[in-house]
Formats: sequence, structure tokens, C-alpha cells
Amino acid sequence: MKDFFKNVAATIVGLFAFGLIMTILGFICIIGMVASSNSKPALKDNAVMVMKLQGQIEDRTEDNWLGELTGEQFNNIGMNRILSSIRKAKNEDKVKGIYLETGILETDYATLQEIRNALADFKKSGKWIIAYGDALSQGGYYLASVANKVYVNPEGNVDWHGIASQPQYIKDVAAKFGVHFTVVKVGKYKSYTETYTEDKMSDANREQVSRYIGGLWLQMLGDVSKSRNISKDSLNRYADGLMVFDDTKLLKSRKMVDGFCYYDEIRDVVKKQLGLKADETINQVDYNDVDMTIDDSNLMGEEIAVYYCQGSIVRMETPSIYDSEQQIVSTKVIKDLQELADNSQVKAVVLRINSGGGDAYASEQIWRAVKELNKKKPVVVSMGGMAASGAYYMSMGAQYIMAQPTTLTGSIGIFGALPDFSDLMTKKLGFKYDEVKTNRNSTYASAGMSRPWSAEEIATMQNYVNRGYSLFRNRVAEGRKMSTEQVEKIAQGRVWLGTDAKKIKLIDGFGGLSDAIDKAAELAHLSSYQAVEYPALAGWMEQLLDMAGGNKGTYLDEQLRLALGDLYQPFIMIRNMKEKEPIQAALPYVLNIQ
Repeated sequence: MKDFFKNVAATIVGLFAFGLIMTILGFICIIGMVASSNSKPALKDNAVMVMKLQGQIEDRTEDNWLGELTGEQFNNIGMNRILSSIRKAKNEDKVKGIYLETGILETDYATLQEIRNALADFKKSGKWIIAYGDALSQGGYYLASVANKVYVNPEGNVDWHGIASQPQYIKDVAAKFGVHFTVVKVGKYKSYTETYTEDKMSDANREQVSRYIGGLWLQMLGDVSKSRNISKDSLNRYADGLMVFDDTKLLKSRKMVDGFCYYDEIRDVVKKQLGLKADETINQVDYNDVDMTIDDSNLMGEEIAVYYCQGSIVRMETPSIYDSEQQIVSTKVIKDLQELADNSQVKAVVLRINSGGGDAYASEQIWRAVKELNKKKPVVVSMGGMAASGAYYMSMGAQYIMAQPTTLTGSIGIFGALPDFSDLMTKKLGFKYDEVKTNRNSTYASAGMSRPWSAEEIATMQNYVNRGYSLFRNRVAEGRKMSTEQVEKIAQGRVWLGTDAKKIKLIDGFGGLSDAIDKAAELAHLSSYQAVEYPALAGWMEQLLDMAGGNKGTYLDEQLRLALGDLYQPFIMIRNMKEKEPIQAALPYVLNIQ
């Protein structure tokens, strides 16, 4: 028996020692991989920059090296890196052209337009772009159409179908579970709450959606028509005919593409463009490597801070294993902006905003921080795919606002969607409640759970929303130098496309992120400057600690994205309903623009 316990103890110690050794070796391997990933690749002459774009394009993405090692990373691409690599490749003599390969892209049209404009600027250097795809989505083709030559697989297709918006309504689904909604809002165009209370679009919402998707389509038609020398009428006719199912051979006769080739044959096309023989090798360099290898910054120039604000506006970070969306956390943003205000090296600030809004109170607090920052140094807002509602609110403290023609902005309005789970709790699940209270509204906190909302509570909430809307409108009037009467005419929660927003003075000018940086330099009277990105990205150790602490749920979240598809966002919306603050200045996160 004594020997038995000795053997068991020895086995346990051995297993522990083995685990410890393997952990140490694992850390050594990870550190080695990280170190090797940070080494700069060599850039050879007569090179072609390869851009394979598919998945989700965000303004700025965090390098998830753990995800890359484990294969648990949703394919997120940073627009900042794409734009930087295109600019550097344009000015690098060793890079002769760009090979662009697009697949299924999940992003907004303003982001696509900004990348497309950068590619068009690249061509001005006299360099070429060759685009290829097995099957091109509409967004992918919009990018590819700027290329000198566009090729598609002989059995592939191009999806060109126009733009539609198809909102989802959950009122009846929620009612089956005993969940109902009470809505308090200001603004007849404030359509976010319709998903909870209606089963079709209101006339006001149909009017604004028709306006902005029509504007988006006109912009795409104009850009593709100019690049491919195809009339807009023809492009519309192709879209009406469900071109994705047409005979692939028609694509060339319609001038949508220049030729057909398989994935191995496109190499010969690129070789010919580079002046290489059939048996010679193409010097390929990934756009990420170009961005890493080429340093075109002027280290002697003054610093312009580019601060990224992406996702829903919230008061406090709310991590969840079911939702890894980026957030604009007011407490953190305010602290960061105060530090930028006090940083003597920073001469101007560009706020890059891509958000449909969120918490109204948090938006007001960020507005204050932006305004105080703008007193010390120029602040320019660069709007991405959308900067609406609360995101537009926080922009009002800036000196200058720049957006793309396809940006969605405005939506000056506030709402509250009060979920009522009382039928679920009492009738379907059978919970019983009783109460003892000192005052009439002592049980306010239990409204929507143990009982429905009372008429007095709803009226009080409506008054609160009205005051919030009045304050929002005043902030816009002050920031845009308009009267409240002028603001009211373009407010009411209405969403505006960038082209219209410029006409009604909601924004100051058109341009992308680089244009906003140049504008900030102009306002700060800088002749030599460099852009520095904020906030600092999480390092590999911080990511490791977050994973160990259970604060990140990227893997499960990615699996839900893949499994649920279009149902992913409604699932998240219902799940997070109780976690949101009651009063919101927000657009629907998913506009269902297809």
C-alpha cells in the first residue's frame, strides 16, 4: 500500500512537471512566432502587390495573433492598413502594380468607395491594377471595376443586382414568448423602434430609405459607368435581369469584364504585364507586408492623432461571449481625449467615426469631451460608413466634419424601447409577485418584469426623451451654426446620405480619412506632419491575459456568425435588450442594405 501511494504521488508530480514544461515550451514557441511575425519581409524589384480582400472590412482591426495561430479568427480586414499599403505602393518604385482578388465582402459602401478612390489614385502614378475573381459579389465588383483589367473564372459570375433594404420585424415573434414593447420617441423618421412594434415600414421610413439607397445606387452606377465605359441604362438593365445567373460569356460582350481565365492562368496575365517569361517567377508581396516594410512617415513632422471610434456607443464596456463587436465606451473615450488635449506633441486630432450611435447620455458626455479638446487644438471628424444619431451627436464638438458621398449620417432623434417581459414571467413561466412599498413608484425598477409599464411611467419617460431630443437639437444648432428651427426641419430622426447631408449643412465636405488628416493639418497650420493612430492596440500579452480571464469570446462568436448568417444580428439584439440603457440615440445596427 505504501508503494502504491508513492507511485500515485510520483505519477501526479510527473504529470504536473510535464504540464509545466509543455506550458513553458508553448510560451517560448509563441514568443518566437510573435518575434518572427514582427520581422520585416524583403521587398524585391519588379514586384506586384497582392490584395486578396474577402470577409469583413472594418476601419481598424486589432491584430489577433492568437486567432491566426489557432485558426479561430473571423476574417476581419482593417481599412487603415489597406489605404496605407496602397499609398505606399504608389510611391514605391519596386512595386509595379496591384493584383486585386475579391470574394464576398461584408462592409458598407462608404468604406468600399474610400478604398476604390485610393485604387483610382494609385493608377494616376501610371501603374496598373489587374482584378480577378472566381465569383464577384456586387461590392467586390464595385472595387474590381476600377482596375485596368478585370478577369473572371470561365464558370464564375458577377453579382450585379442593385440595392435593397429589407428590415426585419420581431413583434410577433417576441409576442409568442410573452414579450412586448412600449416605445417612447421623438422624430417621425426614427425608425429603429419599428422592428419592435410594427410588421412593415412606416411611410416616413420608406421615404428616407428609398432616398438613401437610391442615392447609393446612383453613386455606384456613376463610378462603374465611368470606369468600364458602360452606360447607366445598360447597368440598370443588367441588374434587373439577375445577371448573376446569366451565361458567363455575356460578361465580356457587356464590357463588365475583359476576359476569362482560371486561377492558374491569371498568373500568366500578370507575368505578361510585368514583362516576365513563362518560366520566371512573380515577385509577390502581400499588402500587409508592403505596409509593414515601407516606412514613408516623416518622423520630423508634427503629430496629428487619428482616434478610431467604431461600434455602438455605451457607458461601460459590456463584454460577452456571444458578442465581440467593437464599442465606443464613453468613459474610455473621454479619458483618451483628455490625454490627447494635454499631449503637447499632438497638434490636431482626427476622429474617425463609424457608428450608428447608441446610449444618448454617453453621446452627450463624449460631445463635451470633443468640444473641450477642440478648444485646445483643431478636431476634424472623418465619417465612415455611418456616423448617425449618437455618433452624429458626439461629432458636434468638432471644428470640421468630412464624410463620403455614400456615408449615412444625421438621424437627429432619440427613442426608448421598453421591453415588457411580464407575460413571459407570469403567464408562461408561472412566476408570482407580491409587493410592499412606501411610495407610488417604489416598484419602478421591476416594471417590465413583474408587471407592465404604467401610464405614469411611460409619460415620465416620454418627457425625459423630449428633453433629450431638445438638447440634441441644441447641440446640432450650436455645432453647425444653425437655428433650432433650421435643425428641426432636417431632424425628426431622419437619416441622410452624404450627398444630401452636404447640401443641408450637416457636414462640411467630402473626403476620406487621408483628406481629413490633410484638413486637420491645414487648420493647425502644419506644413510637415505625420499621422499617429490611437488608441494603442492591445499587445499579444494583453490578448493572452484577456483570453485567460475569459473576457473574450471570439471563437464562439465567430461560430455563431457562421451558423446563424443573417439571423446573427437579430439574435444578438434580442439577447442584449435588457443590457442596454433605456434611452438610445441610435440607428438599427443592421440596415439590411443588400
